[in-house]
Amino acid sequence: MLAALVSWIESATGEAGARSIAGRWKTVDDRTGRLHAVVRIVEQPGGFEGYVERILQILPGDDPSGLCVRCEGRWKDQPVLGMKILWGLRREGEEYVGGRILDPNDGKIYSCKAKLLEGGEKLQIRGFLGISLLGRTVVWLREEGT
Repeated sequence: MLAALVSWIESATGEAGARSIAGRWKTVDDRTGRLHAVVRIVEQPGGFEGYVERILQILPGDDPSGLCVRCEGRWKDQPVLGMKILWGLRREGEEYVGGRILDPNDGKIYSCKAKLLEGGEKLQIRGFLGISLLGRTVVWLREEGT
């Protein structure tokens, strides 16, 4: 029983009591600075995954139907709400690397890495094609109560 509790605490908080990226995050549009959605990140055996849990507001350029009209493959014309947009991130020291992130606004899938900031209250995500220098960084805000 105690071992299960310790295991649950470690998975919820990360290694050695450090915060994990698991939880709910408010996404912030890097062009407008406006809150956009809430993404829930969960830890799975293959790495961390993120799902759109709630749309906070429709931003300019969003499809008003809520579908991923610019996406390709299995994501094409699927609802953004509930969509897995982040997968494969694994922890390496203080960073999370090796992930992929889907931007529903342009329909493209990028490589990504992430890092917690400000004691785990912010999540910096770098999406890129090829090398990390050629990309874009966004900062998400931890939703209170997670």
